[in-house]
Amino acid sequence: MPRRFVDLSITLENDVVSDPPFMRPEITYQRHGDTMAELQHFFPGTTTADLPDGEGFAAAEWVRLTTHNGTHLDAPYHYHPTMDGGERAITIDEVPLEWCLQPGVKLDFTHFPDGYVVTAQDVEDELARIGHELTPLEIVLVNTAAGKALGDPNFVDRGCGMGYEATMYLTSRGVRVTGTDAWSWDAPFSHTAKRVEETGDKSLIWEGHKAGRDIGYCHLEKLHNLEVLPGDGFTVSCFPHKIKGASAGWTRAVAIFED
Repeated sequence: MPRRFVDLSITLENDVVSDPPFMRPEITYQRHGDTMAELQHFFPGTTTADLPDGEGFAAAEWVRLTTHNGTHLDAPYHYHPTMDGGERAITIDEVPLEWCLQPGVKLDFTHFPDGYVVTAQDVEDELARIGHELTPLEIVLVNTAAGKALGDPNFVDRGCGMGYEATMYLTSRGVRVTGTDAWSWDAPFSHTAKRVEETGDKSLIWEGHKAGRDIGYCHLEKLHNLEVLPGDGFTVSCFPHKIKGASAGWTRAVAIFED
């Protein structure tokens, strides 16, 4: 049976805003002729003229990143040292592989304003709208207004976020991987800061992430192309890079359709 693939990952690049200034990636490109010193380490005396078409050795790139640049999967350890009510939180190299290849569900929250905190009722209403009943291990993706704002100078302030109760609604039903096309699973910090100032309630800070203290789960951030997905009927693949003891790992997230 033929398969159709939809790329759900952003492109990692220098000039498109996808992070705050202090954590943006830096990619240095080397052309074929720039790496002769590396080749000469193995083959002393070799020159560009010795190689096919005089084009030099190999193209390469040096990349300075955090594990939270680009489309990535956050491990429970990112949110808190413990999960599941006191157990040690697992790191990205410990995330069960079966969590990362499962049927997908898309919740369309593009109509919510930037900074809105999604509730459990909102999730339930959207599931009813698309006619889907959650089953354990399904991967739930949240389409927000941030999806079309990649590269906007205010990208990190765009989109709605998932609150504590919305997150717990999903994880209490067996969901272990979720995702968003926004910079964060939670509402943007700029909006949360205003609510904290108005209410004095510090528990609002990172409430969706901190839900992982109660039920450990992973989420994808900075997804892309969610607008083209239906509510269900596809599989999500999002295996993270295996980094020892890390809080996150980069992933090439993909939606797979069996046509």
